[in-house]
Amino acid sequence: MQKIVIIGGGAAGLVAAIYAAKSGLEVTLLERNNNVGKKILITGNGRCNYFNDDWDLRHYHSANPEILKQIITEKNLKEIIDFFDQIGIVPKIKNGLYYPNSNQAVSVREALRCECKLNGVKIKNDIYVTKIIKKDKFVINPETDHIVADKIIIATGSKAAFKTGSDGLGYQIAASLGHHVIKPLPALVQLVTKENIKPLSGIRCDVSVSLQEDQKILKTEVGEIQFTDYGASGICIFNLSSLCARGLDQNKKEAVVINLLPTISDFISFMEKRNQKVKGRNLSELFDGLLNYKLADFILQKTNLDKKAKWSNLTLSQKEKLSQNITAFKLEIESTKDFDCAQTCSGGIPLTEINPQTFESLIVKDLYFAGEILDVDGDCGGYNLTFAWLSGMLAGKN
Repeated sequence: MQKIVIIGGGAAGLVAAIYAAKSGLEVTLLERNNNVGKKILITGNGRCNYFNDDWDLRHYHSANPEILKQIITEKNLKEIIDFFDQIGIVPKIKNGLYYPNSNQAVSVREALRCECKLNGVKIKNDIYVTKIIKKDKFVINPETDHIVADKIIIATGSKAAFKTGSDGLGYQIAASLGHHVIKPLPALVQLVTKENIKPLSGIRCDVSVSLQEDQKILKTEVGEIQFTDYGASGICIFNLSSLCARGLDQNKKEAVVINLLPTISDFISFMEKRNQKVKGRNLSELFDGLLNYKLADFILQKTNLDKKAKWSNLTLSQKEKLSQNITAFKLEIESTKDFDCAQTCSGGIPLTEINPQTFESLIVKDLYFAGEILDVDGDCGGYNLTFAWLSGMLAGKN
């Protein structure tokens, strides 16, 4: 019987182990932590958003996006949904986002671990793989553990969420076996601004925010932004961070352009009417109930306007400048936060170096990859877990 070893007991590794074991193979899963699925427990703020009905490819990022069309298919996605149903996860679906009905990420981890046990997967915790050599067979940690395998699936994750044990060693192992690695960078992560916006720290508001790279708009997101003492956070910022990190790494000028009042199509016209309706108020009072007062004061200061000034006394130039700072509030980006803060990474093993049907290496026979180690990262909303499940399923069953 062929011996299959899976390195990494995260989302992709667990699913890969289950599918490989269902094929009647002898499967051993090696996990560096004292328990599997540690990162699963922190997904979805501890609730595990494990799938999304909207699986449009625009939600995924890769140096080779065309290859994703062969992986993220309706057939494969249906199999994943059926798989979770078969292992006992009852979905709670809200706006197309899937959570376990228990609202606990641990439910997903335990269902996967139980399925591994029922299918005879041997789970070995506290095994830190640092070296793999390939002769006629693979030898894992030859100087210490000397584990022999006919086939290997590397599912070690990325460098994101370092505290869960994701240190990026899988990239080094893959490179030692002949693979290239696209430089990993933090993704789904907060952005650090050049401008000091500490006075706005803690403010949350619904906005439209665009990523501007070298004066060109690349992508726009709508949602809640959270201003921090170092810059900006929130799902809409996270969904821009992968592109931003790549641009910064290439020494491009990155900025976010924020419309603080996205539901108002013509700011100046709106303010003219508001000034007529609520008479006798100064600028600060006109913004009361419209913007957070700290944010309004910050914008007025940025526009060099006295908050006690009256709208009717402003020149057209002043009104236009205020409109610009409200509807296109621009913040230049200095950096992203580091891997510790990131939910995932961009970069990794190029998709051009694997068979997208089986996830077997095109460079080393009987070597497979699954999960975050590959050059695929998704938006917030269950997309990264979905790719982990898909890649684990295809690697394991093949």
